[in-house]
Amino acid sequence: MNQTIQPHSSAWVTFTYVSFAASAFLVAVGIFFLPVSLWMQGYLAMGIVMLIQTCITLTKTVRDNYESSKFVNRIEDAKAERLLMEVSKSG
Repeated sequence: MNQTIQPHSSAWVTFTYVSFAASAFLVAVGIFFLPVSLWMQGYLAMGIVMLIQTCITLTKTVRDNYESSKFVNRIEDAKAERLLMEVSKSG
């Protein structure tokens, strides 16, 4: 089972970076212009930064788990293939 991995196009990568930067900028502008005290703005800004950080961590963890399950499945497939080859040789 040979799986080919298609890399993302440079346009898609650029789009994701620009989208992230634009959304972070717009949230920052929104927090800056909120009619609340500086302490409240700081608290909201820290919350947004932590939210972004946890989203990145969660995304990486989900991808790592998926990648490791693919590797484990390949090992199990190889073991089963070897066992089938041994059975077919002896039979």
